[in-house]
Amino acid sequence: QVQLVESGGGLVQAGGSLRLSCVASGNNFVFTAMAWYRQAPGKQRELVAAITSSGSTNYADSVKGRFTISRDNTKNTVSLQMNSLKPEDTAVYYCNADQLIIGSHWGQGTQVTVSS
Repeated sequence: QVQLVESGGGLVQAGGSLRLSCVASGNNFVFTAMAWYRQAPGKQRELVAAITSSGSTNYADSVKGRFTISRDNTKNTVSLQMNSLKPEDTAVYYCNADQLIIGSHWGQGTQVTVSS
């Protein structure tokens, strides 16, 4: 059974930075896309950033230029560097990882709170 464990959330002032990390473990199959999603209170979960196994990235318009996603395929980790944080970035952030045929896996979420 695949497990995704996130770390790095917390409370930061507007304009500050945080780095989220996620470690995937549980089987020996390759993770194709890995991504970060977020869900703010009263809102739907949304894609923040995604990265393929070859390193191609995709970002939500709201975070372009501020957030950077990266991954280490040898360690099955994915990270999200978040700079110039805004109060509207406050949400629970979830790690997601896909495996062919097996399906999509989710972490338990980590809270990011940005104070104004």
